[in-house]
Parts: sequence; structure tokens; C-alpha cells
Amino acid sequence: MIVEVLGSEGVDTIFGYSGGAILPTYDSVFRYNAEHARGGKEPMPLIVPANEQGAGFMAAGYARASGKPGVVLVTSGPGATNCVTPIRDSMADSIPMVVLCGQVPRTAIGSDAFQEAPVTAVMGSVAKHVFLVTDPEKLEATIRTAFEIARTGRPGPVVVDIPKDVQNWEGPYRGEGRLPIPGYRQRLELVDSNSIGEEACREFFEMLAESRRPLIYAGGGVIRGNASEPLRALSETFGIPVVTTLMGIGAVDTTRPLSMHMLGMHGTAYANYAVDDCDLLITVGARFDDRVAAVPSKFAAKARRVLHFDIDPSEIGKVKRADWHYVGRMREALEAVVAYGNRMGFRNDFGTWHAEIATLKNKYPLNYDRTSARIQPHYVIETMNRITRGEAIVATGVGQHQMWAAQYCDFREPNLWLTSGSMGTMGFGLPAAIGAQFARPDRLVIDIDGDASIRMNLGELETVTTYDLPIKVMVLNNFGDGMVMQWQRLFFKGRLSASDKSLRKKDFVKAAESDGFSYVKRLDRKEDVPRVVEEFLSADGPAFLDVIIDPEAGVYPMVGPGLSYREMITGDFIPNRYDTKESVEPDASDLF
Repeated sequence: MIVEVLGSEGVDTIFGYSGGAILPTYDSVFRYNAEHARGGKEPMPLIVPANEQGAGFMAAGYARASGKPGVVLVTSGPGATNCVTPIRDSMADSIPMVVLCGQVPRTAIGSDAFQEAPVTAVMGSVAKHVFLVTDPEKLEATIRTAFEIARTGRPGPVVVDIPKDVQNWEGPYRGEGRLPIPGYRQRLELVDSNSIGEEACREFFEMLAESRRPLIYAGGGVIRGNASEPLRALSETFGIPVVTTLMGIGAVDTTRPLSMHMLGMHGTAYANYAVDDCDLLITVGARFDDRVAAVPSKFAAKARRVLHFDIDPSEIGKVKRADWHYVGRMREALEAVVAYGNRMGFRNDFGTWHAEIATLKNKYPLNYDRTSARIQPHYVIETMNRITRGEAIVATGVGQHQMWAAQYCDFREPNLWLTSGSMGTMGFGLPAAIGAQFARPDRLVIDIDGDASIRMNLGELETVTTYDLPIKVMVLNNFGDGMVMQWQRLFFKGRLSASDKSLRKKDFVKAAESDGFSYVKRLDRKEDVPRVVEEFLSADGPAFLDVIIDPEAGVYPMVGPGLSYREMITGDFIPNRYDTKESVEPDASDLF
């Protein structure tokens, strides 16, 4: 019954690890695949990771790359609790996922039975919703409802806890039906039925007509709402430049003139300066989080008006007051706005503003120490980006390498950039890349990782080779927790407390070889970078590259926590238009 519902919901890949309390469902997956196999191909392959956390991040990578809910199937107790981090990560980044957990029989719940965990209590605080199936007659409807909740509204992870005796129950398969969840559906209907009317469109364009320096601030909600196409139309048709959050990267083609790339703590200097200069801020699917608007009153301080599109009413006015807002489905709203503007023949001359942003890009570009004899990570990613041309799927772990990738990689389409945003979870990159490769087997998938981050889920290297996935794994190795070390050098007088791992014994090359990678190389000479990166990306099958980078390379620009863009640190190689001598150093208690 469970597996038939998965099939009817369009599930084509399951990620999970078996165990006693989930064995009946695992057996059903086996029988379903054997019965429906065509040409030796299983319709619903079950991908086994090294650890359940890996399964969760694989499902997240699959969902981020495909736009469909990722599915996880794990056993009770530790199998379920190992999924807490990817579930919270997906909730924070609004990623649709359905996690099916085995549970001890109903009669044993609450008795501290073998491999029992209080899943509803644990997951209730980190998931969008949790079900415990106590009535087997409602099992089929519960699974369908889980998918409904996961993919609708603001997407998120839904957990279904299924006791083993419920899995063993036999009953009629109805092929239809959902649970009554009237409150959720009523709230959803309020949002879904909302449409942006003529009056709201008129107000929008009146404010745009009064503007001389409008700017779109786009977040992950654009991508989750499948609204990249109308957002690009809004920008290109009416000449409005765009900055994106870390999660919004790919919402617009980063190679286009009106793209100002990422803003925020490690955004481009020119994007942050554009925010400082704009007189109208059009916020689309973004939430003014602390990595972007650490000081809300100083964020876009010259903007006479702030406009806000979002699907979640709780985001409106939560951090920064909006002068105009719309709550509803993003794609339809932007399409309606663009259609209204075209119908009214709206045009405004933003030529002076375009010249200003072009000057910002030219005067304050990303840069680094290009004369150093050491390998600079920026150079490696620049070289990779020239080859991939913004068309590869790039997953990352969390840390300096994540920010360098966000800064120096281009993305021509949405759903190509996979990273842990709000939670900032180290170990995300490798399993997410695995999930993405299953979702998009036609695409080149690259995991840009750090030596500290990849350690978190290093066991998944074997998963790559087990399924012969042509993923390219690039480790930017600075022998430590690079981002932590950067902050310690800046704010803790260089005391590298527990972050310097230069004495660790890990040999990543040997680790990759032992897990069956056919192409494995260590890159430690700057002059070899172009040749080796080209060779690495063009290698057949799985490939692993360990790049020994300058251990003191930093991520710049950088806006310290609790500071405005005026206090942005641009480092030695990016000009700064403000007098940084007056910068306020953040208190150590504010860090991270």
C-alpha cells in the first residue's frame, strides 16, 4: 500500500537505510521493482547511503535539482534520529521531502523498546508536519496527505512514523483519498486563491514610475515557487537590476548585464553597494535574514519604498516594514505584473541607473591575490567556471569553499545551485550531489567541498562509486575549518582554537582510491591548475580532485555580524568606497 502510493505520487528514486522496523516496506519496494521492471530498469530504485543523514541530504539534493519531493525510507530509533539534521536543513530552506520512518509496534510505543525513539516529539519541532499512523485504515490517505503538505504552500519536509504492525496489516487498496486537514487547506486556499488585481498592479507601476534606481532583491522563494522565468521577464522587460540571496542564486542568469549576483555577508561589493544606492527595493521570495540585513534600519536605507512578494504571510513585515505587499503564488503574480506592464505600455528610462551599476561592477569587482605562488581557491573555481559556462549542477558543503563557489560560479538556470543556506550544515555537499545526479542524470554534477566539510559525510564517497555516478568531487583543502580560522584571525587575534587541522592524518587521495574512484589526483602546483581541472571535469565516471590551496586565503567581501554594508571588509584586493577606518568591530558574542 505504501509503495503503491509512492508510485502514484511519481516517486522514481528512494533514499534510505534498512532495519528491523522498516523491513516490511523494504520488502515491498523489492517486490514492486521486480514486478514493474522494464528492460532491466527498476521504476523506483532504492539508493543505500553510508548513513541515514546521507540519505536525507541525498533526498534534499534530489528535490533541489528536480523540484519534486525527495523521499527517505529509514528504520526506527537511530535510523529516524539520524535524519533530524537533514529534515531541519530542508525545513529552513523550504525543501519538499517525505520521510517514512519505521517504528516499533503500537503496543510497544512508550516502553523504551529496542530501537524506539519518540519521533513525533523529536521531529515535531523541525519538520513542517509529522504523522504517527495508529489506524492502519488511514495509512494510505496519510501517505498521500504527506506529499500534499510537503509540496504545497511554502514547501517543507513531512515525516510519517509507521509502526511495524501497521506495515504488516493487510487491507483494501483504494487508490484515492486524503486525510481531512481543514485548517491547513483553508490557509492554503486563502493564499492560492489570491490573485494580484489591476489595482495592485497599478500601484506597483506607479511606484516603479517614480523610481530612478529600482532594484529586485530575489530569494529562494523564487526558485521554490518555479517563478524564475517571470522574474527574469520582469527584470529584462522593464530594466530592473537584480541581486539574489545565497538561496536565490540561479533565479536570474548570472551572466546577464542586469544581474548583480549575490548580496549579503559575503555578497559582491557591487551588489551590496547597489542595495545601499537603490531608491525602490522590490523583494521577491526573500525574508531579510540576518546574513543579508543584519541591521534592518540600515538595509536599503535610501529606498523610499519597499515592496514585498511572498507566499508566506508571516514573512511580511517580520524584519523590515513593507510599503506594498502581495501574499500568494509567486509565478502567477509575477506573470500578472509583467502582463499588466506590457498591456499598459509601461517604460521608464533607467539608463543612468544602468550606467551606475555597470560602474559599480567595473570598479568593485571580485578579486584575489593573483600573483601568489600558492594556489588560490578563487582561481581554481574561475577556471572550472570557464569550462562549465554556468551549465553544471554545483553542490557545496558549508564554509569558505561554499562562499567562493557562490561568488565565482555562474548559473544560467534555476535548480543548478545546491547548498545549505539557513542551517549552514557541513557535510551537505557530497550526498546532495548524489541526489542531484539521480534527479538529473543528463547534467554534469560537481561537488565543491572543503576538507573539513566533506569529512562529515566522507562515507558517501563509496555511494558514488557503488552506483557508478559520474560526479566530480573537488576538495579545496586548507587543512582546517577555513571559515572559522578566518573569523579567528579577524576577531580573536589569530587564536586558532580547535580549527587548525594541519596535523590530521587524512589522505583524501587514498580514501577516494580505496572507495573505487578511477580518476583521483592531488593538485598542488599553481601552473597545473588549467590542465588538471580540464582533465578532472572531462574524466569518465566518478572523479576526485584534492586541491591544496593557500591556507590563509580569505573570503571577501565580508560584512561582520551586526554591521551594515558601510562597514563591509573588502580585503586587500577589492576596493572599498567607504572609509573603513571608522568600522565598528563586532563583539565576539555576535559571531556566527
